[in-house]
Amino acid sequence: MSRSSLKVLALVLSILIVVVIAAGFDNLPRDLRKQIDAERGQLAAARSAVGADRDEVGRESQSESALFSGIPSSRQYPERFEMASTLLASAGRDMDELSLLEKQNRRQDRQRVETLLAGERTERTNATTEASGVRQEADHWVDLKQHLPNALSEMERDYRTVHDFDLAPPTATARKAAMDWPEKKADLDARLAAESDLAAQSERAWQASAEARRQAASGNYAGLDFGALFGAADQLKSAAADLPAKAAELKALSAQLYYSWDKLLVDMERRGSGSREYQQKIRTVRTQLADANAKTGATTSDENWVQVSPSTYDAMRNDLGMAVEHKPAGKYDSEADRVAQPAGFAYMAPLAQGSNQYGYWQHSGGHDFWVFYGQYALMRDLLFNHNYRPIDRGDWEGYRGSQTRGQTYYGNDGGAGQRYGTQGSTTQQTYSGSSYAKGGGFKSSPFASKPGSFRDSPYATPSSRQPGGSAPRSFGSNPRPAMPSFHPTPAPRSFHMPSGAGRRFGRH
Repeated sequence: MSRSSLKVLALVLSILIVVVIAAGFDNLPRDLRKQIDAERGQLAAARSAVGADRDEVGRESQSESALFSGIPSSRQYPERFEMASTLLASAGRDMDELSLLEKQNRRQDRQRVETLLAGERTERTNATTEASGVRQEADHWVDLKQHLPNALSEMERDYRTVHDFDLAPPTATARKAAMDWPEKKADLDARLAAESDLAAQSERAWQASAEARRQAASGNYAGLDFGALFGAADQLKSAAADLPAKAAELKALSAQLYYSWDKLLVDMERRGSGSREYQQKIRTVRTQLADANAKTGATTSDENWVQVSPSTYDAMRNDLGMAVEHKPAGKYDSEADRVAQPAGFAYMAPLAQGSNQYGYWQHSGGHDFWVFYGQYALMRDLLFNHNYRPIDRGDWEGYRGSQTRGQTYYGNDGGAGQRYGTQGSTTQQTYSGSSYAKGGGFKSSPFASKPGSFRDSPYATPSSRQPGGSAPRSFGSNPRPAMPSFHPTPAPRSFHMPSGAGRRFGRH
């Protein structure tokens, strides 16, 4: 073959290759064609399944005509199967159009194919769900009849569970809580009424089904109202499970009213390299009161490192030393405040009120500052990490203003800096021994490189500035301590970090 002939042949082959490739680019994507084929098989299977369900329910309805005649919902079975057939017919029309588009094999039809596939899948699935639901319901009634003696025995056991349940203890607990916490009276009374109604409804169901139970026990099914009998059985079964659960819930909710608790972020650390672990150390401080006006409380605490997501770690990175959750006494756990706030501030009374069960405002030297009662010294020390310094009026008013707006209060250290939170001067002193501080978290803070050394702090006592000096004093450990020597904070500004207010503890 001559050289000129080879050139011509090469040109022809190149043109053919381009044509083939171009033709392939104009086809429907292979994945869509596979989906059409798969759905064609699924639709055929769905038609068979719906038909089988219809036939089985039809046989059961004929053989158990007395049973189904007494069950009102069974009258809707034909209509529900007709709905399933209508859905399958619509899915079939979609499949016919899909088959035509598959045969035409044009890439420009891709979006239409995807829409038809989604519609066909939904119609097919809904059809099989409806049909199988009818069959399951019919099978349930047939099974109950076949095991009627067992069903009657269970019915009696459920009734005895409800009838013998002692509502007196949860009632007494809830009524005491309602007296101690009037704000919760309406809710607690409603829960008590719901429990009483549940017991009363069960009693009525039991009495109303007496004749049906007698007839079923004798084996005489002629004219037996199976629907009413099984309805009463279901009602008693639900009540036997719900009544103890509701009573336990009522008891737990009543108990929650007598607790205050705080979750404090007391340390945080990023561990490892590359795929890091983000850890937070949470101190939970709980105080139990005997009643709403108790002047004493039993305080307990625990601390645990927990692993959190990077987003949770970042959202709370400015809140070291803060109460990231606070639940006051008189509230349910579900009502906890999840806006970060300076630890302990929530226990202080409004200045106009003057005092509460936790402490009082003391006026000395022309200044007002808060003092915790000695009975709550443990709670105070845990909340302030054993470094409580009296909080003055300006700090309190700044906190209340931010709280009213649902924002986090970071305080003012008297200059341009913050007092609370990770960047706060108080926090950097109080938590200088934390893993966060030792890891350089405070960076420019004088406490980062000298864990536990407060000699250069403006809050240090004269003795602590000397070698071997003691740690800072802890104020307020006695019911009415002498006024400490300190300079009141100027009226503070409210500092709000960019990631800001309304953050919630433990959210990912």
